[in-house]
Order: sequence, then structure tokens, then C-alpha cells
Amino acid sequence: MEKTDETWFQRIENMHPYQTLMYLGMFGSGLIFLFMTIAFLASGTDNMEAVGFRMPKSFILSTFVILVSGYTVSKMISFYKKESIRELKKALMLTFWLGVAFSILQLIGWQELTAMGVDFRGLPSGSFLYVLSGIHLFHLCGAMIFAVIMTLQYSKKEKDEIQEIVMLTNPFERMRIQLFTKYWYFMDLIWLVLFMIFVLTF
Repeated sequence: MEKTDETWFQRIENMHPYQTLMYLGMFGSGLIFLFMTIAFLASGTDNMEAVGFRMPKSFILSTFVILVSGYTVSKMISFYKKESIRELKKALMLTFWLGVAFSILQLIGWQELTAMGVDFRGLPSGSFLYVLSGIHLFHLCGAMIFAVIMTLQYSKKEKDEIQEIVMLTNPFERMRIQLFTKYWYFMDLIWLVLFMIFVLTF
């Protein structure tokens, strides 16, 4: 018998519930960013020149930081395949600390915006800068919390050889790492798109 190709609906049905939830969450988040970006572009960004707006240096630095975090998170699955839980944990924690650095730079960027006179009481386009970057930061914090939980779990399993072997041969754990990696890539992409829109708009 010839094997028929699965439809997209059948593929969704065959997914693990965690995969389905994450992909649906990413789709929903993408729609939120899309609508908010459209509203931002329609808010009259030309008026920002009147207040002497320039791209905060911290936003530029944070872009480089999140690009580096995209590289560190990509190493996780390769370390898992090599069955090196120590290196996996290091890559995870390095990604977490880069996320912390990104978050701090975003907060400093908001201070720079305030110093320029760009705040929620001024131009609508200025308010959208806070809202868009804030929503992105909120989503990234969720991934950072999950990174801490995973690190604690790995530290616990690392002390027990049996649990370590079970973890390194468990398809569910591999799927979890892949989902975390994809979500982090998604957050990287969202920020890069937002940053490019900010640069090109102003």
C-alpha cells in the first residue's frame, strides 16, 4: 500500500500537546506584534523628529546581545546529542545571562527615551516604542524563567547517573530542548524585525 502524505491537520493532531500549545502561543504572539506594529506605523512617526529622537544606544547593544544568545541557544541540542549534560547546562545558563543582559539594556534604553522627552504622555508613536519593546521583553522573561527551571532540573539529575542516562535518552527531553530553542529563535526574530522597523521608520 502506498503511504499517503499527512494533511496539516493530521500533523497537528499527531503533535505532542506541548508542541501544539507552543506553536499556537507563537502564532498568537505573532499576531499581537503584527497588529501593534501596524498601529505604530499608523501613529504618525514623522513627528518623532521634532523631539530630537535618535535610536537609543542601549537598543543597538541589546540587538548584538540577543544575536549572540541565538548562537548559544543553538548549541544546546548538539550538546544533548553528545550526551554532555554539563555543556548543555552551561549553554542554557549562558543563554539565560545573555537574556538578563538584554533585559537590562532594554530598561536603560527606556531611560534614554525618557531623557529625549519620549514618554507615554507625548506622541503616540513614542508610546508604542515602550509598548512593543515591553511586550517583547515580557515574552522573553517567560523563556528565561523556563531556562532557570530547566537548569535546576539538570543540576539535580546530574548528581544521579541513572536519572542522567534516562534524561539523555528521553525523546520528551529532546523535544523540550527543541521547543525552548525554537521559542528563543522566535523572540530573537521578533526583536530584529522590531529593531529594523524602528531604524527604517526614523
